[in-house]
Amino acid sequence: MIKKIRNIVLLILLIGSAAYTFYFLYIKSKPVLVEYNTEKPIITNIIKKTVANGTIVPRKEVLIKSNVSGVIEKIFVLAGSKINKGDAIAQVKIIPDMLSVNEAESRIERAKLANENAKVDFERVSKLMKQEAISKTDFIASELNLKNSKQELEAAENSLQIIKEGISKKAGATTNTIIRSTISGTILDIPIKEGNSVIQSNNFNEGTTIASIADMGKLIFEGKVDESEVGKIKTGMNLILSVGAIEGATFEAVLEYISPKGTVENGTIQFQIKAAIEQNNKYFLRANYSANADIVLERKDSVLAIPESVLQFDGDDKPFVEVKQKNNTYKKVYLKTGLSDGINIEILDGVKSGDEMKGNEKTAE
Repeated sequence: MIKKIRNIVLLILLIGSAAYTFYFLYIKSKPVLVEYNTEKPIITNIIKKTVANGTIVPRKEVLIKSNVSGVIEKIFVLAGSKINKGDAIAQVKIIPDMLSVNEAESRIERAKLANENAKVDFERVSKLMKQEAISKTDFIASELNLKNSKQELEAAENSLQIIKEGISKKAGATTNTIIRSTISGTILDIPIKEGNSVIQSNNFNEGTTIASIADMGKLIFEGKVDESEVGKIKTGMNLILSVGAIEGATFEAVLEYISPKGTVENGTIQFQIKAAIEQNNKYFLRANYSANADIVLERKDSVLAIPESVLQFDGDDKPFVEVKQKNNTYKKVYLKTGLSDGINIEILDGVKSGDEMKGNEKTAE
């Protein structure tokens, strides 16, 4: 009895195994239905561009230097404030050089002696002139000598005052100890503080910078373009600037300068470019903001385009797409293409709006 049951169980297992094998082979022999995503042509703008990195700087920036050496006694303005041409920026207290002071004092003493001697001579000549003992020419010469000696004494005294105070009585309110702005604009930076020593600007020294001033109403973009791209650009091209500090905002600019000479940076040749920025009153641009410039090489607006991901090529590098038919099959259609921005490509002929093109294979979710 047990043997009979065992045989029945083995028979059932054998039949089940054979049935499963036939079912598995049947399933494997059926063709797998592959589904694809589809894409439709769209109407869009296609912009072919190259990118340059750089900064936003004022077109005109002036460094205000000190005309005298000394110590900053007072600063009248703050960085970021507006200033007009001729406005006072700072006042310098002169620390006179003792050698110059000594020479100026010696000059005064010599001038005093000369003036006293000229006075005595003039008084003598005047008496002789009244007695008609000398000619009028000698009298005029003595009078001229007295006037010259007075002028020399006054000049020597003014020179000493200028050395000590930076101003003379003859100059009135004019003084070179007050540092004034040479242009109207915005103060970008004041690198000195009250109490700092400054050196005057001369032929041998550029002098200490008191302030940097710029017209923030006229800004330019300065960037660099790789040698592989510089041949594609020319002055007059439009730029679209993206500023890292102002998220989501773009600014228009026009390319106005391309350097005729490149420089080596990190093993590549870079060419400097400059572009005039069109003012946007909605945003305030600060000097030295970093920015990326999209240089528009070519542009077409409102054209029929397809994603480049659906584009295929045959053995002759002819572009084509597979267009979905009513019976859910796909037909190969050759295309005539135009401008591409790397994402979308313009379609001149081949497909029309509404056509469904084979895309990527659908993945199971």
